[in-house]
Amino acid sequence: MSIASVTSTTGVNGATTSSKAGQGWGGMGAEDFVKLLTTQLQNQDPTDPVDNTQMLAQLAQFSSLSNLNDIKESVSGTAEQSETLSTIATKLDTLNSTVAQLLAQQSSSTSTPA
Repeated sequence: MSIASVTSTTGVNGATTSSKAGQGWGGMGAEDFVKLLTTQLQNQDPTDPVDNTQMLAQLAQFSSLSNLNDIKESVSGTAEQSETLSTIATKLDTLNSTVAQLLAQQSSSTSTPA
């Protein structure tokens, strides 16, 4: 499920949410989750409270999602580093070829009597 936009609204007890337009679920952080959780607890029906197992399941899912995002960022950073190293290796190969050509030219010009 994706959220296209969330606008600023005032809920029960004057709770205000912030605008996260266009960010979807990926724009939410731990602070946003805690705000949602406390607002949910404040506004729940006292005659029908939220089941504790559901709360724990939500916390576990959020924790798993957070860990997956950290892994994704780590892998993404590794891929960028790999690409950079590949570019450096290519440039070093080119430099080595150029130096080898210059050395070959220099030794051929010094070995030929003038």
